Amino acid sequence: MESAKKHFYITTTLPYVNADPHVGFATELIRADAVARVKKLQGYEVFFNTGTDEHGQKLYDAALKEGKSVQTYVDGYAEQFKGLKDLLHISNDVHFIRTTDPKHEKAAQEFWNRCFQNGYIYKKNYQAKYCVGCELEKTDSELVDGKCPIHPNKELELIEEENYFFKFSEFGEKLLSFYESHPNFVIPDFRFNEIKSFVSRGLQDFSISRQKSKMSWGVPVPGDEEHVMYVWFDALVNYISTLGWPTDEDAFDIYWRNGTPIQYCGKDNLRQQSAMWQAMLMAAHLPNTHQIVIDGFLTGEGGVKMSKSLGNVVNPYDVVKEYGTDALRFFCLSELSAFEDSPFTMERFKEAYNAKLANGIGNLTSRIMKMAEANLVGPVDVSGVQIPDTFFDICAEYDFVKVSQFVWSRIQSLDLFIQEKKPFSVIKTDKETGVVLIQELVIALYSVALMLQPLLPDTSKKIKECVKQNKMPVEPLFLRKE
Repeated sequence: MESAKKHFYITTTLPYVNADPHVGFATELIRADAVARVKKLQGYEVFFNTGTDEHGQKLYDAALKEGKSVQTYVDGYAEQFKGLKDLLHISNDVHFIRTTDPKHEKAAQEFWNRCFQNGYIYKKNYQAKYCVGCELEKTDSELVDGKCPIHPNKELELIEEENYFFKFSEFGEKLLSFYESHPNFVIPDFRFNEIKSFVSRGLQDFSISRQKSKMSWGVPVPGDEEHVMYVWFDALVNYISTLGWPTDEDAFDIYWRNGTPIQYCGKDNLRQQSAMWQAMLMAAHLPNTHQIVIDGFLTGEGGVKMSKSLGNVVNPYDVVKEYGTDALRFFCLSELSAFEDSPFTMERFKEAYNAKLANGIGNLTSRIMKMAEANLVGPVDVSGVQIPDTFFDICAEYDFVKVSQFVWSRIQSLDLFIQEKKPFSVIKTDKETGVVLIQELVIALYSVALMLQPLLPDTSKKIKECVKQNKMPVEPLFLRKE
């Protein structure tokens, strides 16, 4: 009897298309891709989602500033983000959703209707302090010296108008009960503690619309042509609209309703993903997310958070042009903390590249395959080589620094094996023993290549090809940078 198929869903957040892509989102995309690839190795059918968030005040203002129509403006940047799929060697079956897609807009309107019909949306006049950078209202307790701590260079806007509101205040106990019954809902645990603390202090209803006369670029509110949806309410629905909800629910049932949907996001999305969106799903009578993984920020020189608004970002296209795709994937997975803030400087990047790629796996592959090509009569049989279970156990923690450390410990052990066993010398005096030692090295190298498949797919492919042909690389896998 054929075993039931296993299904897995993972999504990144959708970046705003108001500037060129930077390594912050590239890191999130690479990590989510690594998870998707690991699950495929474990036999899962994977639905991997990413895309672009294309509504909101920031985009409207930016388009006006450049003298373009908003659609033309977002189209240009959306193509750059879509290009990350090829640039970063993201899984070729990844789904890419744009929130300006008519199917998504209709899904957002249906989601609104369900929340409204269930009694969780109402209209009122209000006044609030609003951060355009976060696209969120800010209470005085959240401000530092009267400014948003995440976007201190942006002046807060004082909004006073009639908007639709979501009854977030009714979901405090429901969310806390959900958190208690799902003890691993947010990873890492200290971020989970943050959101539980936030919810336990009491929730306030939040605005989910803007008057069209002031901000026309958004999804129209059903039944009220004078209002458009607040960007977060619209954008969060992408996680299910990409699955075909509500018109074609087959994929939704498989990957969301009956699956274990995973969301990747940065720590500035903690509230929106793990509280606001979960309450919205409850309001629409839809299943909640299974798990949310929270990244830290990337920092530049001086430890300042990388930000498009500050202009201190690194463009992934520039990095790949100089170092290659797998070098960037390696740094994002191996050298940047999975959950804490991490510095990303090109000096640090170059040091890690030379030490662990050029002088590490690159040099090791050349040494082993040179011995194999010179001394073995043909390719080593690697048909029985498998990825160790320990590798998958570590991957389940979503900490790819630990995953990389596990793989690189194998690489270091092979270097140590060569130093201690000296197969290059043994082969001269004891050919039979020397051949066995070289074969052991090739098998171990192939095992490393298998584990590199979700991390450095191009490098993995090259190493496996060298082993199958019993040839050393024609060119070094990674050229040392001076």
